[in-house]
Amino acid sequence: MVFAFADCELDPDRFELRRDGAVQPVEPQVFDVLVMLLGERHRVVTKDELLDTVWGDRFVSESTLTSRVKAARRAIGDDGTEQRLIRTVRGRGYQFVGEVTTSGTDSRPAPSRPEQRIRFCTTPDEVRLAYATSGDGPPRVKAANWLSHLDYDWESPVWRHWMTELSRRFRLVRYDERGCGLSDWEVPEFSFDAWVDDLETVVDAAGLDSFPLLGVSQGAPVAIAFAARHPGRVSHLVLLGGFAQGRRKRAQTSDELDLVHARIDIARAAWGRPDATYRQVFVARFLPEGTQEEWRIFDELQHRPTSPENAWRFLNEFADIDVADLAPKVTAPTLVLCSRREPDNMFEQSRLLAGLIPDSRLVPLESANHLLPERDPAWRHFLAEVDTFLSTA
Repeated sequence: MVFAFADCELDPDRFELRRDGAVQPVEPQVFDVLVMLLGERHRVVTKDELLDTVWGDRFVSESTLTSRVKAARRAIGDDGTEQRLIRTVRGRGYQFVGEVTTSGTDSRPAPSRPEQRIRFCTTPDEVRLAYATSGDGPPRVKAANWLSHLDYDWESPVWRHWMTELSRRFRLVRYDERGCGLSDWEVPEFSFDAWVDDLETVVDAAGLDSFPLLGVSQGAPVAIAFAARHPGRVSHLVLLGGFAQGRRKRAQTSDELDLVHARIDIARAAWGRPDATYRQVFVARFLPEGTQEEWRIFDELQHRPTSPENAWRFLNEFADIDVADLAPKVTAPTLVLCSRREPDNMFEQSRLLAGLIPDSRLVPLESANHLLPERDPAWRHFLAEVDTFLSTA
């Protein structure tokens, strides 16, 4: 259902707010506030209801809600003085009071899932890796990152829009790293160097000579190391939410180091438990502005692609990654993107990478999310920047 009011349209199915037909950037929690107020416009929605629906069991202050309502008013051309559209009921909550008409969603068909072809290759140390191609056109390679599953990714709302959009643009080559997804889980070596070797094995098996390379999260340092090792093979490098140094490497105080070890220990002790309480430590890190439903979906992704033991091994190895010396050796044109409000000072890590890699450009995204949900305006910004950057690839 699309809500039309004033000069605006709010489309919950497409996660879009449009004014005069133009899509407006809106933070996910602000969007959720608008959806609830419009859906319950016949009554006053209490502050507690908004807090429970938008933030779930996460504790946030009432001032946080107030700031989101203020942002919602600003996005739709209202303000706290006139209150033409959103009325404050002092001591109770808020009510949408503007005139609203509703209609069904537009008739544009949802993009169909491209055909995916899964193949296997074997590394020099006898690990079987699964890799897949989807879409048509020139190849673009995505370095593997944690929590992937070549088959399940198409079902999961965490990755589905990534696979759909990237496959629509070009022939996407991606793979599950060792210990994860459809690749072998019981492996002789779990190391950063092995992950870089695995990327080399996959692109060799796919018959690729020169290609643009995308690295997301810890896939970014893997992509950097590969580009430094094979300067002639990477034509363009795109990094999202990447880092130069893992958390243990960049810890500057004993308290920071204790926190790193605590997170790793939580994974070892509680990753396989049916209760998601402990895994939510990691959900909050990846999707701090996610909805309660997105948190639930992301937790499903966390325990599906790998074993609890491997989850601990991944996190332990991530903490020691360090490509600060390799980054200056990258010769490919590089686009570095990161959510500006990411926890753990991640934006500073991306800023560091952009300073270390010659001929690179840093693009801040207006979000706090590490993995961008489809509903996050930063997702469309990311796609637009990548399209422009790779237009000459």
